[in-house]
Amino acid sequence: MQEALWKLTAAAQAEAVRSGQISAVELVDSHLDRIAEANPRVNAVTQLLAQRAREAAAQTDRRRATGQELGPLAGVPFTVKESTAIEGVPTTFGAERFRDLVAPADAIPVARLRAAGAIPIGHSNMPTLILAGMHSRSELFGDTVNPWDPSRTPGGSSGGDGVAVATGMAALGLGNDSGGSVRIPASFCGVAGLKPTSGRFPADHRVLGPDDPGPASQMLVTDGPLARSVTDLRLAYEVLAGTDPQDPRAVPVPVDGPELPGPLKVAVVADPGGHGVHPAVRGAVAAAADAMRDAGYDVREVEDVPRLEEALETYGRITVTEFAETWPVVRTLLGEGGDRYVEMAMEKTPPATAAEFMKLMGAWLGIRRSWAEFLDEYPLLLGPVFTEPPVEPGLESRDRVGRERVGAGMRLCTVTSFVGVPGVAVPTGVTDGLPAGVQIVGRAFREDLCLAAAQEVEDRLGVLTPVDPRSGAPTAAR
Repeated sequence: MQEALWKLTAAAQAEAVRSGQISAVELVDSHLDRIAEANPRVNAVTQLLAQRAREAAAQTDRRRATGQELGPLAGVPFTVKESTAIEGVPTTFGAERFRDLVAPADAIPVARLRAAGAIPIGHSNMPTLILAGMHSRSELFGDTVNPWDPSRTPGGSSGGDGVAVATGMAALGLGNDSGGSVRIPASFCGVAGLKPTSGRFPADHRVLGPDDPGPASQMLVTDGPLARSVTDLRLAYEVLAGTDPQDPRAVPVPVDGPELPGPLKVAVVADPGGHGVHPAVRGAVAAAADAMRDAGYDVREVEDVPRLEEALETYGRITVTEFAETWPVVRTLLGEGGDRYVEMAMEKTPPATAAEFMKLMGAWLGIRRSWAEFLDEYPLLLGPVFTEPPVEPGLESRDRVGRERVGAGMRLCTVTSFVGVPGVAVPTGVTDGLPAGVQIVGRAFREDLCLAAAQEVEDRLGVLTPVDPRSGAPTAAR
């Protein structure tokens, strides 16, 4: 093959390995060369697993040589967020305190990707403990740089994966999302990302010890893949879906739902809540809407999404109440200044009493019901991932004005995480040198409809990556 192997899609990489056109070792080495070239400029890959990846690739090649069937992601390198366990490797959460917290086993999604033939090539950067903000800056590893413009954040909290995929250091990234943490870095870096329905992918998000987290962490956090193409995103989705005895929340729902009578109705909301949206973002939504109309969808602008303000307030109150008990200890683990983002939320939103919390849980169910009714009428919703182009690094932790601006920007991500429905972030083009994109939201467990619509958008508007990082050196760890 004349083209650099790391530039190929994940689907093309796996097919080339399965067919024997290339070896898995060649494929991994190509990505390691790309990491050596690009990572010093963007600081996305934190713990490089070069020797382990080569050994896994050699094992893949031996299996092919003996006639064994290889999986759908044979030989495909992927990165894993620092909060997700890779067996035998520290799961640091980007925090000094967890530098030596070696994982005894793979997390469920890592094990699933491995079983499909994919190879973890390294951990990827994120905000310290996921709590230090939207920008991917960690106490241990410093700042990750947006490859399009070093003066803009790559987003987070799965920002390392977004950058690694966008620059060709990995074909796939494994992040997680509880309010935009996959979709925002996907959009800011010009790649595709999937936040699945709550319960679609099995997971175990316990941090230390046997105790499970509270209801917000149980229901809001979902693992999700990032990829340069929607086809690759679909491959990862099919591998990650399903049940597992380690996670009783995972639901045995087919990856494809029943065909719906067409044309499918798509609700378009460019400015959720009417708080304002940047012209570049409004243009991205319009471009995606035109692409979907061209593909035969019944695209209609609607007034707004259901109960947005109530959902945002309820989300904030529930999560703050859950954090409140452990916050005095947790804040000490975040490093210098790492507590500002959550601290500002705690100051604004007091924890709920037991009686208030019960009412909040009831309101949560009511909001989910309203969204289910809305999506019963409109099987798909098209809107922004973030209502501005990529912002400057650390804006959300700088002061209250910055935090409110970022919170408003991600409002559609927050509410769709809160109601547990799937969303696919897909690029729409480049505006003023920065990637633009949208998200397509669907009914619960209808990721297939979101992915199909995103594919239509991609087919018409193109793929933006891989890209070469622009000049700019990452900031060293504090």
